[in-house]
Amino acid sequence: MVAHVGTVAFLGIEALGVDVQVQLASGLPAFTVVGLPDKAVAESRERVRAALGAIGLALPPKRITVNLAPADLPKEGSHYDLPIALGLLLAMDVLPGEELAEYNAVGELSLDGALTRVAGVLPAAVAAQALGRGLICPLEQGGEAAWAGDLRVLAPGNLLALINHFKGSQVLPQPAPELADETDAQLDLADIKGQESAKRALEVAAAGGHNLLLIGPPGAGKSMLAERLPGILPPLDAREALEVSMIASIAGQLGDGRLRRRRPFRNPHHSSSMAAMIGGGSRARPGEVSLAHGGVLFLDELPECSRQVLESLRQPLESGRAVVARANAHVTYPARFQFISAMNPCRCGHLADPDLACSRAPRCAEDYQCKLSGPLLDRIDMHIQVPTVSAADLDLPPAAEGSREVAARIARAHARQRDRYAGRAGARPAETIVRLNAHADGKLLEAVATPDQDGRDLLRQATERMRLSARGHHRVLRVARTLADLESSELVHRVHVAEALSYRRLGSAN
Repeated sequence: MVAHVGTVAFLGIEALGVDVQVQLASGLPAFTVVGLPDKAVAESRERVRAALGAIGLALPPKRITVNLAPADLPKEGSHYDLPIALGLLLAMDVLPGEELAEYNAVGELSLDGALTRVAGVLPAAVAAQALGRGLICPLEQGGEAAWAGDLRVLAPGNLLALINHFKGSQVLPQPAPELADETDAQLDLADIKGQESAKRALEVAAAGGHNLLLIGPPGAGKSMLAERLPGILPPLDAREALEVSMIASIAGQLGDGRLRRRRPFRNPHHSSSMAAMIGGGSRARPGEVSLAHGGVLFLDELPECSRQVLESLRQPLESGRAVVARANAHVTYPARFQFISAMNPCRCGHLADPDLACSRAPRCAEDYQCKLSGPLLDRIDMHIQVPTVSAADLDLPPAAEGSREVAARIARAHARQRDRYAGRAGARPAETIVRLNAHADGKLLEAVATPDQDGRDLLRQATERMRLSARGHHRVLRVARTLADLESSELVHRVHVAEALSYRRLGSAN
């Protein structure tokens, strides 16, 4: 007799079905796991043996073979502990096979029989729901699994509670989906003295999802501006929250099993490796660009990042996806993020101040800025100079307008864009659906962002004089469309095009 229990293997955020087959056969006692398991899966033999012993069950003195089918699919992670244990309990006639066949199972076993958290419960629940099955998962992640939709979720605290449930001596309640408590105060734009132009650029970038580069001397407030961006962005809608949470679940960062509505803000150090930034490693984990999906990726001291890492950002910025290719796997993660970066004008940071600039100015600025390639700068919609804050600005009272007022305008602009693009989705795949102006392609821009005659004339002249590339031309249109949305204007006028052009970086490959 062969016992069967369903579980999953992960390929990116996709959960692929795995059939755990357990056979007890005559022969010398042995416990073998086959089906391309990694080290963590192979070690599950000892965890399962100890967990069963802790609840008073001993493995029979037989040859135990566990096959994880399909055998050519790599199996990674400790979440195979629970399905292997359940397969053994089926083969030993401890559990009824008919009821258990209606569930997939994921979970790691402690030596005392307790179930502990694992990565990927939410994608596993979505896969189970698509098959019309329920899911068995650790107690602390029951609320996470419940977000997958209409499916039965069993979330026991230990193996004994699960056995008692199937035997009818205990009833496990259906867990309820919960949202994370995000009532903590966020940083406010009103804290920043002066820098009105930079605040305006930050608002425009937030309203349209545009990439932004802040350039200025040390202490000008570049990082302060970037850190206040999450406070003016609208919360994630239901679909975005599910996407973001699935990535966090795969990365093991959905600690309390509750979904978050706040947009992610990732701020990796400039020494981060390519695997940390794009994704990779032996198990092809998501990187910072994917963990920032639906939110903001902020890179401070941009030229200090590795040239290889910076160039690797070009594909995710353009396609909204991060592709991790390995010899045994080809994994694609969503990576539709807003890129905010900051840099000094030169290594000393005081290029514009002759009293503070180093002796190599202006040559040091050329060497420093040459670390950023033209194609990368071309993908950044807006470039803004952030000057030193004057003593007069520091003496000013707090600004009358803070993050709450700016967030209200941005929410209205987002709503206009969602309504505009909702009727134009057509047969697009879900991952390419346009929600904001920054994601609109050339054909769509021609339909929604064509300026009036004065605006077209100005854009044509600027394209020739500034030598804008086709990409640069389209990015100017996107920003101009956002500026019109902030004013609730259906048409893009010359003034919108003029302001959008002011954010393009002169002297670069536009």
